[in-house]
Amino acid sequence: MRWARLSNRGLARFGSRGRRVVLLLVLSIGAVAARAQDTEVHYIEYPGTLGKVQPLVWSGVPKWATFDVQLRGRLEGQSSLDYVSGNGQAYLLTRDYEGLQVRPTKFLTGYIQSIDTHALGMPPNEIAANMRDVFDCRQAYLEGHFKLAENTPVELYAGRFELKYGGERLVGISDWTNNSRSWDGFLGRVGDKNRLDLFATSVVAVTPVALDKHGAGLTFFGAVGSIQTWVPHIAIQPFVYVKSFPRVESQQGLFGVETIATPGVEAAGTLPNGFNFDGLVAWQRGSYSNDSVVSSAAYVKAGYIEQKAYWKPRMMGEYDYASGNSRQNLFTINTFDQQYPSNHNAFGLTDLFGFQNIKEERINLDLTPVKHVTLLIQQEWLQVASRFDNIYSGSAGTVVKAPATGLLSGDIGREFDASGKWVINDYLVMNAGVGHFSPGTAMRENAHGAPLTLAYMSLTYRFKVNNPHTAPAP
Repeated sequence: MRWARLSNRGLARFGSRGRRVVLLLVLSIGAVAARAQDTEVHYIEYPGTLGKVQPLVWSGVPKWATFDVQLRGRLEGQSSLDYVSGNGQAYLLTRDYEGLQVRPTKFLTGYIQSIDTHALGMPPNEIAANMRDVFDCRQAYLEGHFKLAENTPVELYAGRFELKYGGERLVGISDWTNNSRSWDGFLGRVGDKNRLDLFATSVVAVTPVALDKHGAGLTFFGAVGSIQTWVPHIAIQPFVYVKSFPRVESQQGLFGVETIATPGVEAAGTLPNGFNFDGLVAWQRGSYSNDSVVSSAAYVKAGYIEQKAYWKPRMMGEYDYASGNSRQNLFTINTFDQQYPSNHNAFGLTDLFGFQNIKEERINLDLTPVKHVTLLIQQEWLQVASRFDNIYSGSAGTVVKAPATGLLSGDIGREFDASGKWVINDYLVMNAGVGHFSPGTAMRENAHGAPLTLAYMSLTYRFKVNNPHTAPAP
């Protein structure tokens, strides 16, 4: 993670708008009618994998094994790659997953999954780190499971596996990218609808032409609760994440240890008469070598769906905030560390920006013209949280470095997006969309003024193969 030289006071500088956002989230949690309904915490606009996994049978598969495959191809075109006017590129992103699950005993399961990704048609010098990984191991773990008193389930994982929580705005697999994320380490899970996860891991670094591996030691820890039955209509997910790295460089050029804790809560739910919401609040405290860390972030969404109307329109408003540097204290870091998020469509379909030193206002319109087709239209307005901090990419890299005197303007720009999903035949899913980013003053005055139009179309197909005597009913 690249840190800026920063020093804002987190929620203390959230501003009146930010305080209203937090208040709205708290009031929404407390205002639900007493109708029982389980609700998952999730970010609605993220294009998660839809459709079903096609069940196939073959007598050559052992009864204690299951094979699974996911095939995805996405054709993309960009008008000005890397903010260079005229640098248009069209390319095909391909991704293959092949997995094998084995069940040697009643209490033990093993799983291994390969990944093979390519960016066909993209010039080699333009291929990003998340586009290509030539046949590697994405997951490989053992999972033990049993039940405690009162049939409380317990699951224990050791190896390489996925971590994803809530809307994946802080911890997720980033499934939209060609190389989705996984972790090496240990995970314990107790409970079902109400559960507790504890993990100690390190994120896996992708190396396109060598074996993927994590750095030395375990560096990412967490405790995540999932509460789905305590409050009617609402799922609540309190969490604490801890990053710990043995050697980092401070703003003063001194090397030391990083230890940063990120406590917070995420919630989503439905309200009476078609209203719904979801949101997150997180704080960060800790040390980065000899610097202190004080930062914060939040987002809140509130919407309304008219189920009886033609095309079932859903209108939603959203506000996002992640703190940035004010340079008032050179020994304090206030840029929010976005952790390991799934950032696709968090700040527009073009995926140019990350959850660091940013403010976003967004309006959405969802439509369902037929049963298996959904349409999404969006408009975003983007600003920096502080003009004295950098503008960051979705991978937390620096897009525009703020000068010592600060950016002359905080206007990053605006974006308009239109996208759709079609579940063609239960097992084959198509996604298509177009996004147009219009740079604001802060981008234009810092050699990033080329407008960008991105268009894509993807197909995803998933199936699994079991022995006919162990395959589940279709």
